[in-house]
Amino acid sequence: MIVMLFATNTYLRISNPPNNNLSWDTFGYYLYLPASFIYNDLGLENKAVFDDLIEKYHSTGTFYQISKGPKGYWMMKYSAGMAVLYAPGFFVGHLVALNSDFPADGFSLPYQWALIGNGLLVFLIGLLFLRKVLLRFFPDKIVAIILLLIYFGTNYFSYSTFNAEMPHTYLFTAYAAVLWFTIRWHETHKAKDMAFLAITIGLSTLARPTELIAILIPIFWNVDSFPNFKKKLSDTWQTYKPQLFLFATIMLAIGSVQVIYWKIYSGSFIYYSYINPGEGFEFLWPYTLRFLFSFRKGWLIYTPLMVFALWGLYLLYRKNKEVFVPIVIFFIVNLYIVSSWSCWWYAQSFGARAMVQSYAIMSIPLGYAIQRITGLTIIKRIILGAIIAFMVALNLFQYWQMQRNILSSDRMTFDYYLKAFGKTKVQPEDKSLLLIDRFNMREEVIPLDSNLRSRVIKHIDFESITGDFSKHLSDSLSRSGKFALKMDSSLNFSPTFKTAFNELTDNYYAWIRVSVWVYPVHNLNSTPVSLVISFQHKGKSYKYRGLDFTKEVVKNKLIPNQWNKISMDYLTPEVRSANDNLVTYIWNRGENEIYFDDFTVEVFEEKPAKPTTK
Repeated sequence: MIVMLFATNTYLRISNPPNNNLSWDTFGYYLYLPASFIYNDLGLENKAVFDDLIEKYHSTGTFYQISKGPKGYWMMKYSAGMAVLYAPGFFVGHLVALNSDFPADGFSLPYQWALIGNGLLVFLIGLLFLRKVLLRFFPDKIVAIILLLIYFGTNYFSYSTFNAEMPHTYLFTAYAAVLWFTIRWHETHKAKDMAFLAITIGLSTLARPTELIAILIPIFWNVDSFPNFKKKLSDTWQTYKPQLFLFATIMLAIGSVQVIYWKIYSGSFIYYSYINPGEGFEFLWPYTLRFLFSFRKGWLIYTPLMVFALWGLYLLYRKNKEVFVPIVIFFIVNLYIVSSWSCWWYAQSFGARAMVQSYAIMSIPLGYAIQRITGLTIIKRIILGAIIAFMVALNLFQYWQMQRNILSSDRMTFDYYLKAFGKTKVQPEDKSLLLIDRFNMREEVIPLDSNLRSRVIKHIDFESITGDFSKHLSDSLSRSGKFALKMDSSLNFSPTFKTAFNELTDNYYAWIRVSVWVYPVHNLNSTPVSLVISFQHKGKSYKYRGLDFTKEVVKNKLIPNQWNKISMDYLTPEVRSANDNLVTYIWNRGENEIYFDDFTVEVFEEKPAKPTTK
């Protein structure tokens, strides 16, 4: 079975040559290597070099993989673990590039193919480790079925073949190794198994810090009760204290790679690189139900085979509590963490990609389910076997649909799923059932759509402004009423309008149009002013848009010494919280006076669907 799966995976990888597999998130994981070993510029001080590489290889739409740090260096968004795991492929690719006509720039074809070879090797190692683990629980035939189902019946198929440079296949292999070295250590209590366990967990954590939860497997292994757990901790500490220090030393040594990088380039031992306030963990309000059952990206919707693994947890509890406890604790904690991420659908992907690495762990309860099925009556075996076969076929077919844009990788809805189910093509009008397409939007302009209705949610006419702003009101120029707002060097920001997303709309999204009348009395090229709209999470802005009035001068939309209407459209982002605030204001960075009146905020939202009659 191993040979067949490896041959299948190799054929699929080679028959689909890379179209720059070092792109998007993978580009960010990998960037440590060329930055360190080719350009000697881990702080990306000469950022233009990397900008040129992005332009040459079309590696990413925006350089979101880095951000400016407190010391002025460009800091990597992702931790260094994946770069360590990519390193063998990188060095092979670099050697080939140096001895060929390909550019030795870190991104040319030798590097791309070498990373494919690296991924294939990691895939094979993962299968070998997992098979060794499963043979401790099941006969060879059941193990073969489990491996077959994990590969073809889940989105591991996608992430071990066409998206294999993403972390998931590497972490799947790491979890299989964690299982194996956990079993080995509990059998032999040898220091080498403890060392390998530390290396595996350490590299996993260096790749993605949340993977530290892998440590739950060895901690709770062979535990079936709380008294037993306390005894295990006590006995391990008293008997194997040197090995525990060895484990901690290896973990700290691996973790120091990241800490040293942070200290050198940020000035701090700990640096939080996910600077976008629009993303982060919502541990108090996880999205677990949506993560499991949403037709947008629900785990059990797009990987229904894992229902049998959940059933297998119950069977595992009845038959092997000492293995059930670590697996169920890991599963619950892992599900809680991955479903707490604000982007719970994990952007453009097939199914719940954050669960892929956990399939190595969940293969054990899946095996118990398969073993139970083999013991049923022939009628029940046929029925359940047909259901499993359908789930495997559905997994492969839906991945095929996504590759051909029949299914969307991030915009699915229940209505569209029904339209596309089992289809080899869909009608163009069916696409209107998808969530709004933020990614491919060329211009952020409210569409001329009769299905949108508008309402004014704020109008500031500057007639009744009080407080500090009142001294900036002028009655010498006004478009309507008596007063206009005069801004100059003494006033950088106009009154701010702020309202929560849940006050704007009950829908998934809304369009915002902010308009203001402006009276310029000086050359705006020397009077920089912008209209600003953003969303704020706990006071920090994300999805920021600014309309620079000097650009409107170039477009001949602003005429001096008369009132001009300026407006900007804004699509609400994937809000992190319904309590996040829309914030809009005028930002003046010049010294000359300029006048404003009638600041208006409108919201455009979809009309409710009309009830159908039969």
